[in-house]
Amino acid sequence: MNFLLENWMLLLVALASGVALMLPVLTQGSGLDPQTMVQLMNRDKAVVIDVCEPDEFARGHVIGAKNLPLAQVDEKLAQLVKNKSTHVIMVCQVGARSARAAAAARKLGYENVQSLSGGLRAWVAAAMPTEKA
Repeated sequence: MNFLLENWMLLLVALASGVALMLPVLTQGSGLDPQTMVQLMNRDKAVVIDVCEPDEFARGHVIGAKNLPLAQVDEKLAQLVKNKSTHVIMVCQVGARSARAAAAARKLGYENVQSLSGGLRAWVAAAMPTEKA
């Protein structure tokens, strides 16, 4: 017990470094990596929804993605994806908007909705194909 009392700073530093090492794992969430996304697209015919604004979408997007800006997800998602058990993958530039869109879709009753972790930047970094509108 004396050791703990005398070396409390050392223990605090060790604890802080442990938390810092675990932080990326804890904040990663349930986003998809590009390889898993390709598997879902090919095997399960997942629908890819790009929630970027139209000008961002026009500059580049995942091949076959449909554009539905984040602000319109609640009103128009049902028009793009009628079957709520269909696999849906939300994509944006860096992953933040797509995570919000995936949460909104789950609230609407969609069962198999995921977000691309890292967004289009991660997709491009993995050397995956894109197209321009």
